[in-house]
Amino acid sequence: MACSSCGTKSGGGCAPSGCKSNGTCGTSGCNALNVYDWFKDMDLPEGFKPFDIVEVRFKGSRKEFFRNSNDIDLFTGDYVVVESSVGFDVGTVSATGEIVRLQLKKYRVREDDENLPAIQRIATEKDLEKHEECKAKEDDLLERARTIAFGLNLQMKISDIELQGDGRKVIFFYTAETRVDFRELIKKYAEEFRVKIEMRHISYREEASRLGGIGVCGRELCCSTWLTDYKQVNTGAARVQNLSINMEKLAGQCGRLKCCLNFELDLYLEAVNEFPKAKIVKLETTGGVAYARKTDILKKLIWFSYDNSQSWVPLSVDKVNALMEENKNGVQVPQLADLAPAVDLLNKIVEKESEFMTSADLLKDNEFKDLKDLPSQKNNNNNNNRNQRSGFQNNRNRSNDNRGDRRPQEGRPPQDRRPPQDRRNPENRPNPENRPSSENRPNPENRENNSLNQNPGAKRKFRPHNKKKPDQ
Repeated sequence: MACSSCGTKSGGGCAPSGCKSNGTCGTSGCNALNVYDWFKDMDLPEGFKPFDIVEVRFKGSRKEFFRNSNDIDLFTGDYVVVESSVGFDVGTVSATGEIVRLQLKKYRVREDDENLPAIQRIATEKDLEKHEECKAKEDDLLERARTIAFGLNLQMKISDIELQGDGRKVIFFYTAETRVDFRELIKKYAEEFRVKIEMRHISYREEASRLGGIGVCGRELCCSTWLTDYKQVNTGAARVQNLSINMEKLAGQCGRLKCCLNFELDLYLEAVNEFPKAKIVKLETTGGVAYARKTDILKKLIWFSYDNSQSWVPLSVDKVNALMEENKNGVQVPQLADLAPAVDLLNKIVEKESEFMTSADLLKDNEFKDLKDLPSQKNNNNNNNRNQRSGFQNNRNRSNDNRGDRRPQEGRPPQDRRPPQDRRNPENRPNPENRPSSENRPNPENRENNSLNQNPGAKRKFRPHNKKKPDQ
């Protein structure tokens, strides 16, 4: 995440609004696994020599400690050239000073270890250019390395690759379920890449930490931002928190159980200790035996119900423990309805949720008196087109009602289909008595014969019969 997209930036530059550490502390969100130096503003006593071990961060979450034997004035974020088993490497200073003492204890590294490599110098422009050239080759090397490993049918996965700053050494990070014999693989890698090969086995959680990603919570993975130690997570943590044992939901991007299952585990364990320890929690009441149906650990409530009843009654944990003590003494407690004062409150909440204002309730209100005169438009609330048509029809009927009694109420009169000139002259109306009889009407079957008899020279027109008879 760059400084331009940091949510804590303070206008100009990349200095965050919180610690003013120019994007090098954990509050800026610019780098992963940053260490905030709480002692940087503290003055050292006279004659006290600064701590000579420096923490240097490389690609991903890999961090190592180096000794500043040359007393170089270093600050967080400086690029330095450090010693390596072959050649040199380039890294970024992540912590200096007294805060490194705490980091050494965290990673269990001794301060007087003589095998710690040393820092040679601050990286120059030439060193940084060489470093960038090596980083640009990593994608092609990783693709070729995976192809070679796949050709040997090895049960392993090359997850990441890191090329040293001088390009003389390559570190391959891989994951595997069992032990893998990769002696043949190293030979092929040495012939292919012509550099020194180092294979490092990492866990699936470390793989997710190196690659990074976005979790189901919408934030960056904890293992790639601030989490450095990976504690064991088992399904017991999910059971204590009343979570369903669904591995698709409980597993993270690494394929293992999410680390965040342990974040609230202590709080749940402390709350569970107050609940009854019996496997089957029940109460002997005057109305029968009531069994526990559901528990809410954080609210410290237990829901009870009878076998022949569908209504659940919530009781607090303290009250349940007191009632169970009375049952142990042979005393039956009152019925559930008499035990829970919160039942009335829950019923009121349910009634309030069910009291939705209907159309009839709206018409009763004084503010909606004018709506009573409007026609009801039932079953048209979700169709705008039908509402428009119904509204147009209502307006049309309302306008017709205002015309008076000009239209007969019996029904619509028959339409006169004659031309306008015939309608004005009543003498041109057809007389049913002057209609030709059926005897004087022409026969449609003799039309062609009559036309030929009247005009013998006319030729008979040939009309092909293409119409097929319907199937019977």
